[in-house]
Amino acid sequence: MKNVTLHVEGMSCGHCVNSIEGALKTIGANGKVDLSGGTITVLYDENELTVDAIKEAIEEQGYDVV
Repeated sequence: MKNVTLHVEGMSCGHCVNSIEGALKTIGANGKVDLSGGTITVLYDENELTVDAIKEAIEEQGYDVV
């Protein structure tokens, strides 16, 4: 298992947290959003997922990974 922390723009509320964390669970990752810091820390299996796939799942929810 591997951790990556991504900076995400556009998150502001609990709905944002649920949307992103839910999308990550769907692809087999576990995310923890820090609204105040504008980041998300993702735990994932590097044999199953890439960082690009994680970014895509977040961006599909309407947020920008920077």
